[in-house]
Amino acid sequence: MTAAALPAVPALEPFQPQSGPLSGLDLLRLERGGAVFHLRLNRPAKRNSVSDEMLRQIHTVFVNLPADIRALILSGEGEHFSAGLDLSEVSERTVAEGIHHSRAWHACFESIQFGPVPVIAVLHGAVVGGGLELAASAHIRVSEAGTFYALPEGTRGIFVGGGGSVRISRLAGTALMTDMMLTGRVLDANEGLAVSLATYLVPSGQGLAKALELATRIAGNAPLSNYAITQALPRISEMGPSEGLFVESLMSSIAQGDEAAKERVRAFLQKRAAKVERR
Repeated sequence: MTAAALPAVPALEPFQPQSGPLSGLDLLRLERGGAVFHLRLNRPAKRNSVSDEMLRQIHTVFVNLPADIRALILSGEGEHFSAGLDLSEVSERTVAEGIHHSRAWHACFESIQFGPVPVIAVLHGAVVGGGLELAASAHIRVSEAGTFYALPEGTRGIFVGGGGSVRISRLAGTALMTDMMLTGRVLDANEGLAVSLATYLVPSGQGLAKALELATRIAGNAPLSNYAITQALPRISEMGPSEGLFVESLMSSIAQGDEAAKERVRAFLQKRAAKVERR
């Protein structure tokens, strides 16, 4: 009896515009290639600043993602990833309206971080304010050489409201985030990489190619394993050691009990799967 082959990493299919109900979201460009979905912010004339309507559209995508998608790429059309909150919508809000607005951002970005699939953000140009908060909700961030990061809230008389006080401070540290917000300090691509605002740094114009490489590799993993990694790791990091180790045991058992995981282990033991090598 011939042993079954380990599922191969899926070949990347040509990207095609997304059809169906999601196709009417006019502030986004949505495409898919096989198991990989590409969401592109599409307000280039506004440096992809996030309006209330764009936020609703992003949220709509993540709560209605097709069931067969295995990885998602998030990028920005034009010269910038996102210059953040659309300030033209801020000035006339009451305190109560401001709270509800911030909570809408939280709900949207929760649907990214704790959504059904791993998300890879491609960063270029401005990654500022709410744009950095959006990027921080992704699981992997690929930065191009011309990327720059800023949190100008102090100079605007406002405060982060899209989860940045939690996510960005845990990536870059509270002290650096405080500096950026108080002084308007701008970090370049190398500085952003050094403080984990990005996980990869590539030459200008090569971010999407790198993201496609990573997304294709991720889409070939066992879906339950991907889900366990993106859902459990950030939650375990917030637990005490004893609680975290217990949840780790539960997640480990759940993941390894999946048939897709068992086949991958069998393939390795039967020398049908490659060993880990330096790339």
